[in-house]
Amino acid sequence: MKKYNLLSIILLSIAFIGCNGCKKKSENYFTFDESKFQPKYVNADVLVLAITNKESKTIDSIVYFDNDKKIGSVKGFEKLNFELKNEKLGYQNLKAMVYFDGETIPQETIARIELVSDITPKALKYTIINTFPHDTTSFTEGLEFYRDTLFEGTGYRGKSNLLKTDYKTGKIIKSLALDAQYFGEGITIINNKIFQLTWEENTGFIYNVDTWKLEKTFNYDKKIEGWGMTNDGKYIYHSDGTEKIWKMDPNTQKMIDYVNVYVSGNKIKQVNELEFIDGKIYGNVWQKDAIAIINPNTGAVEAILDLSGLRKLISYKKAEVLNGIAYNPRTKTVFVTGKNWEKMFEIKVSE
Repeated sequence: MKKYNLLSIILLSIAFIGCNGCKKKSENYFTFDESKFQPKYVNADVLVLAITNKESKTIDSIVYFDNDKKIGSVKGFEKLNFELKNEKLGYQNLKAMVYFDGETIPQETIARIELVSDITPKALKYTIINTFPHDTTSFTEGLEFYRDTLFEGTGYRGKSNLLKTDYKTGKIIKSLALDAQYFGEGITIINNKIFQLTWEENTGFIYNVDTWKLEKTFNYDKKIEGWGMTNDGKYIYHSDGTEKIWKMDPNTQKMIDYVNVYVSGNKIKQVNELEFIDGKIYGNVWQKDAIAIINPNTGAVEAILDLSGLRKLISYKKAEVLNGIAYNPRTKTVFVTGKNWEKMFEIKVSE
């Protein structure tokens, strides 16, 4: 027993010495100098990056990264001016790899800033051109014109459908029900194919636009929810209930980029139904009777369309929030409705 205790003491001593050695080796000598960091930045700003050197180590060089993209390097203890004009809105995760004392393995330190929009959104107005009937059983999630025909995606598990409708009468021309396990979400049509998202199931569907035959079932390649969807003729844009709008390659269904949606200094979360109109993304915000007009390259909200006046024209007791934006390129007008609304409005938007 005494031998066992002695062995235990020796092993514990070795472990203690080893851990002390690890602690000393991993000691952080450097941090970002955040003394002059601002709470928020805009694209016109220049961020000065510098490192504090509390142990007065000999710094050989520093390599800087922003969101894991190399942005520059300096020799010794020099500062780096980081122009923010080409960076996307949202959090910038900064990283510095500091080489010192001739070591080949650098020491890493991190920091974070927030880049926001410096655009004050314009207020847009609308004129009602026509009012059409809308099926009150349709929990609208996606709305899109294709060949002058209106397509609609609806939600709720066990009640989710893909619809083709006569928008002038509200009559459903064709309907395809999703399996009960799926909660249908946004739709878009590109390359003669209908894309349809589901909410929490991480699953999307691709149909032939003429036959409605299911051509492919795919999984999202990010851990996100499916909300709204639109396209610019080349890429699909996919909202996920956060401030992000993802850019998807329709051929591979891979997310290749994203933007964060900001109105002035604040991020806009729960961006929902989307529609691409004249180079901008019109995005409905969940629980808001308004549409944000978003720059697809930056995420900045450039204008706001207040549609609370339309909500007042809805009398159906079970009607829920505004959701459904479709642009008809033939008439150059916008069609909007909501979940279980009894009406659909054709409007003309202007400044």
